[in-house]
Amino acid sequence: MKPKLHHVNLKTARLKEMMDWYRRVVGLEVTHLAKEGAWLSNDAANHRLALLSVPVLVDDPVRERHAGMHHTAYEFATFADLMDTFARLREIDILPSFCLDHGMTTSMYYRDPDGNFVELQTDNFGDWSASKSYMRLSPDFAANPIGKFFDPARVYDEYKAGRSFDDLHRAMMAGQFQPNPIPSIGLPPP
Repeated sequence: MKPKLHHVNLKTARLKEMMDWYRRVVGLEVTHLAKEGAWLSNDAANHRLALLSVPVLVDDPVRERHAGMHHTAYEFATFADLMDTFARLREIDILPSFCLDHGMTTSMYYRDPDGNFVELQTDNFGDWSASKSYMRLSPDFAANPIGKFFDPARVYDEYKAGRSFDDLHRAMMAGQFQPNPIPSIGLPPP
């Protein structure tokens, strides 16, 4: 028997700011709030994100140089949902730090108030078995598992102008929407 991932627990010194950010970005609502933290969910589960907040926590100015979690990810059912969310968040000045078409997913990475990355993504195949097969067998993925950077505003504009997802996906993978300069993915240079 294999368990499913149920929730992630983050430590924070900014409880209210983190609760507000996750509510606005991924629709997490507080299930329980206590002086030690908060438990939040955006589905039927009792919580999907826990925020532990105790007075001794401090920021780490060199966190990118330390081993640890890079990001959590939230999946949208469609590319249209991802694009609509980009537009909604842009309206409230929440912009992605970087965006990648990984081949099997189109992904936008946002930084929460504590500097953790949150990936908003959609599966490019709409079929888990096809997506998994792409990761296992694609020579393109083997050659570049990170994928291609893209400028989300340009992709959004083309999408709203009527360009199909399939055409946009091919163009992103061909580097036609590459931002200048290429952003950091939150890791120190080698």
